[in-house]
Amino acid sequence: MTSRTIKVLLAEDQSMVREALAALLGLEDDIEVVAQVARGDEVLAAARAHDIDVALMDIEMPGATGIEAAAQLHKELPAVKLVILTTFGRPGYLRSAMESGADAFLVKDAPAAQLAEAVRKVLAGERVIDPTLAAAALAEGANPLTDREREVLRAAADGSTNAELAKTLHLSQGTVRNYLSTAIQKLAVRNRAEAVRIAREKGWL
Repeated sequence: MTSRTIKVLLAEDQSMVREALAALLGLEDDIEVVAQVARGDEVLAAARAHDIDVALMDIEMPGATGIEAAAQLHKELPAVKLVILTTFGRPGYLRSAMESGADAFLVKDAPAAQLAEAVRKVLAGERVIDPTLAAAALAEGANPLTDREREVLRAAADGSTNAELAKTLHLSQGTVRNYLSTAIQKLAVRNRAEAVRIAREKGWL
């Protein structure tokens, strides 16, 4: 256990959840929540401003996801330890979080003592992963979609036409059609709507 106060940043868009987590962590003698943000795109600036040790981030946030914010922090402030919290135990999220540089991946409703201990462990250089999520990720296997296929599926989630997708992504309509077709085949579904749903359920988008 560290002998100094661990400075923590909380990134969570639901204010009640964020304040509850801050209050629970604040009960620990060696942990201080020095910054709170509600958007993923505010994480880096807050981390720099408060010289934090550990960032605790929800996955689903406006501006940028917790995984995207983690990747940015890992690149810009590699000394900061990254803990991803999720309401959804989707195996693909775990793989994405680890690839982004996260040091821990926990479900949001974990006991406060477990969360505080995870903060201490990652600062000591350990990696902490919820065992149930780890087992599910191993059982699920790797994400079969390429980065481009994920990008096109994410863009298609709002019901955009191929022409609209092509314009947005700066691709030809034929290329967009090919990416969507390949993703649909890989996921063994009938259409793009089902592909988006399945990929989201598995945490692959």
